[in-house]
Amino acid sequence: MSNQSGFLEGIRSAGILPTDSEDLRLQKSLLIFATGLISFASMLWLFIYWQLGPHFSSTIPFAFQLLLIGNLLVYMKTLNFDAFRLIQITLILFMPFVAQWSMGNFISASGISLWALLAPIGAVLFIGPREAIAWFVAYLFLTALSGSFDYYLADALTATQIKVSTQTTVFFFALNFAGVSTIVFLLLRYSASEKQKIQAHLVAAHEQLQIEQDRSERLLLNILPGSIAERLKSSNQTIADGFADVSVMFVDIVNFTKIAEGLSPQQVFSMLNRIFSSFDELAEKYGLEKIKTIGDAYMVAGGLNDLRSDYSDALVDMALEMRDLLQNDFQVNQMHLEVRIGIGTGPVVAGVVGKKKFIYDLWGDTVNIASRITSEGVPGMVQVDEATHRRLQQRFDFHEPQMIYLKGKGNMVVYRVIGRMAA
Repeated sequence: MSNQSGFLEGIRSAGILPTDSEDLRLQKSLLIFATGLISFASMLWLFIYWQLGPHFSSTIPFAFQLLLIGNLLVYMKTLNFDAFRLIQITLILFMPFVAQWSMGNFISASGISLWALLAPIGAVLFIGPREAIAWFVAYLFLTALSGSFDYYLADALTATQIKVSTQTTVFFFALNFAGVSTIVFLLLRYSASEKQKIQAHLVAAHEQLQIEQDRSERLLLNILPGSIAERLKSSNQTIADGFADVSVMFVDIVNFTKIAEGLSPQQVFSMLNRIFSSFDELAEKYGLEKIKTIGDAYMVAGGLNDLRSDYSDALVDMALEMRDLLQNDFQVNQMHLEVRIGIGTGPVVAGVVGKKKFIYDLWGDTVNIASRITSEGVPGMVQVDEATHRRLQQRFDFHEPQMIYLKGKGNMVVYRVIGRMAA
């Protein structure tokens, strides 16, 4: 049984190429299916006719079957579907009329020309609705031509036509109508079934594509802020924006290089991943934008989005929670690491750099100040510049100002955060 079904499946899919569209695949399988149905129906019709009717010449029905099957074999060899389609539809259109003419008139042939209707119907399925119009016009022309022959040559045909009983004529009228109707139904049902399969395949492919698109969206949003990701998808233009007021924070692990020397690469990665993942969660909690990690340094900024207007407050709150997390949660900070934290506030330029492996980054004096305040900071302390201090001094407590020297900037006053003021 499996060998038989495999053979039938091989015939049904014969000539279908990997590059074929879904519509062309359906047209090919439909035409091969129709060829099989019509060949079987032709043999069955001939057998029944010989059992019930007179023994007329079987040359035309047999020739019809041989031509259909022969053209199919040629197609399977050459894979020229256009020629195969044209010849099959032409045979289906003309051979029933030729058989009717050889048997006499429309009545004596029991309306066998009705089988030619399968040609324009098949053209709709195998070619397309617009192209099928010409085939339907040809069918109407041949029907009118046969009617004209029957009308003007009725007397001559009556004398020469094959004598068939009324019962046999009526039987074959019903048989021809039933046969044509059955084949039309089976073809339409097969077409609808295959289209449902194609639709189901397209739906599944669309769902998979949507999953991949969502995954790509999430990956993109892990690299870029949401608004920047949308702009990057919709435009190829360079993305560079100026912000008049942004708070920038750097977090630097103390003595990381020395600590990492005694660890395996997997241990170093695991350590950084735990710490930076917890920082990512805090950045999302406070509505801030993580910019990047640079080795053992973590960079985050507030004021790049519209999530909150008190982004400087949020950045200091996040810094204090980061510091406390590392001091108290030794599941995250198994190595008991300490960090330096520095915050600067002022104008920045933000944009996407590169075309491959691009990154969203910040530039400007504010970024440089925040970075250098961090590198000159005290482990476990949150250090801010004067601009940030002026903005927060009504809501946070600070230690006395400190004067430090920053490379490229000279002496600068910084403030170390104690915490939020009591309510």
